[in-house]
Amino acid sequence: MTYPMIALTDLSRTYPDGVTALKSVSLRIDHGELVAIVGPSGSGKSTMLNVVGTLDRPSSGTIHIDGYNVSKLSDSQLSALRATTIGFVFQSFHLAARVPALDNVADGLIYTGLSRAERHRRAAVALKRVGLEHRMDHEPHELSGGERQQVDISRPSDALAAKQATSQAFTSLLLGVGAVALLVGGVGVANTMVISVLERRAEIGLRRSLGATRGQIRTQFLAESLLLSALGGTGGVLLGTGVTMGYALYSGWPSVVPAWATIGGLAATLLIGAIAGLYPAIRASRLSPTEALSTP
Repeated sequence: MTYPMIALTDLSRTYPDGVTALKSVSLRIDHGELVAIVGPSGSGKSTMLNVVGTLDRPSSGTIHIDGYNVSKLSDSQLSALRATTIGFVFQSFHLAARVPALDNVADGLIYTGLSRAERHRRAAVALKRVGLEHRMDHEPHELSGGERQQVDISRPSDALAAKQATSQAFTSLLLGVGAVALLVGGVGVANTMVISVLERRAEIGLRRSLGATRGQIRTQFLAESLLLSALGGTGGVLLGTGVTMGYALYSGWPSVVPAWATIGGLAATLLIGAIAGLYPAIRASRLSPTEALSTP
């Protein structure tokens, strides 16, 4: 089935003050077409672009963007559509001060789910395409007006920049909570292993009497600590991934769980398990066989 890239049907937009900027506009733009909207000042060009770009909603009529009926999309779904399908070139530059051109362009892809490295790679390709590969490290005040307009091609709006800052702050908060959770988990593993050593003294003495070295006892308890941490870490990763994917599905967002987050989470739990289990393992290995065997 083929459908147009943009389709407007009987589109109207009337502002609260009674001004009608658009009235029964119908338009079809197919994939690959290059279209310019021209007209005198006050004819509704900006209103039409805002509505087509899903930044504003029409008073009546329907809009289809790449096959999606915009009126049936939630705010989060519209945001995803803007992030992956629609691009804006603003009349004002909207470039972040003291931020290199490469990062200014790459930030335009921040809500697409791409990794930071991929965003920078695509930004570098885009800058090279417009002849600015030699200006990637230059900040906005070091660029001419024309160069700033070219960099602006992939910049998000100030509202999106504010949303990004909020998202980063929220991410930092979640990382802090995660660090506290790891610390609490480490204390729990350490307590569990200390109790295990106390309750298994007879077993330790028996193993020593059968020829087990201190190193083997130490390795046994350290391995048990790592296994306990790995099971907890795996459960946490699966739970976190499930919650993330479920919420993304509910909100109509693309579901993205970076591999580094999964691997990093497991690595962190193993590290915590090793640190937490080290003291109990050393304590178990230092038990005298006779002392251990005499435990009732």
